[in-house]
Amino acid sequence: MKKLILLACAAIFSFLLTACGGNDEQASADGSKEITIGYFPNINHVAGMVAEEKELYSKTLPGGTTVNYKYFPDGSAFMTAIETGEIEGGLVGPGPAMNHFTSGAKINVVAAGSTGGTVIMARKGTNIETPEDLKGHSFISPRVGCTHDVQFETMMKEEYSITSKRIGGTMKHVTGKPATYHRLFKTEKVDAATVPEPWASVIEEKGSGEVLVDTKNVAYGQTLPAAVFVTSQDLVENNPEMVQNIVDAHKKATKFIQDNPDKAKQIAIKKIKEITDQELSPSVIDNAWERINFTYKVDGDVLQDFANSSYQLEFLKEKPDLEGLVNTSFIQK
Repeated sequence: MKKLILLACAAIFSFLLTACGGNDEQASADGSKEITIGYFPNINHVAGMVAEEKELYSKTLPGGTTVNYKYFPDGSAFMTAIETGEIEGGLVGPGPAMNHFTSGAKINVVAAGSTGGTVIMARKGTNIETPEDLKGHSFISPRVGCTHDVQFETMMKEEYSITSKRIGGTMKHVTGKPATYHRLFKTEKVDAATVPEPWASVIEEKGSGEVLVDTKNVAYGQTLPAAVFVTSQDLVENNPEMVQNIVDAHKKATKFIQDNPDKAKQIAIKKIKEITDQELSPSVIDNAWERINFTYKVDGDVLQDFANSSYQLEFLKEKPDLEGLVNTSFIQK
């Protein structure tokens, strides 16, 4: 009798372990896996759109793996999803990735997504003709301390000695989704914007604003990854095979973009329409494409320099050390 009770307890204990245990990825009843990849509806994240449209993650991951996708309006929401295990990985701006890493988030940058694509726009009718004219005006970015914000504020501080009110300057800073910037310009809610593509080209085409500083002249405009592929250190350590499969799919998506730009542009138009309900013209996509370089290669030294700028702008409380953030082993295979 005692033996039967012990066996029953062991069976119950085993069941509880099975029910409560688990990895970052979810397992279904038949043993198949389920993962979620995240990205933004920006041109810098076209690799995510291509990978989804062509089902590249499903092709590189083990058979039976279900791949879901989640779309994000800003880096803070994305990083929270990584840290809580809501998503296994995806594309995000380097600013949020570095900020969360220095705050203790256990994440790894395992690849880049693109470089370039940030444009400083001025609303028509403001008489803002040069960056010096921005003193006392308002500007918008997706989030406080996001990649585009740091690029813009670094340029303004270093080249024009103009800063935001947040650190004792004169510029008023507001935040909002890049897809709304054209409307905010039309309604005169903001005077300038630090804009990721394709939304800068949308503003250009619709005539609500003009380019004040183009990509190549913004701080870190051509060297900084505009998007990085991030996953959790836990996944890297405990399931490197899955991370390698995910990165392999990302590399294939990037190669597809490089080799088939016209097809990649059509995918971008389709996915952005699905996600944002805004259909972009081919001319907008063509214009945005000229400002971006699609690559999966990532340089940790550039990220460290950018993080130092974020600290100097007081987005970070302590001088950052990004040792351990970047892991390039997966893109080298």
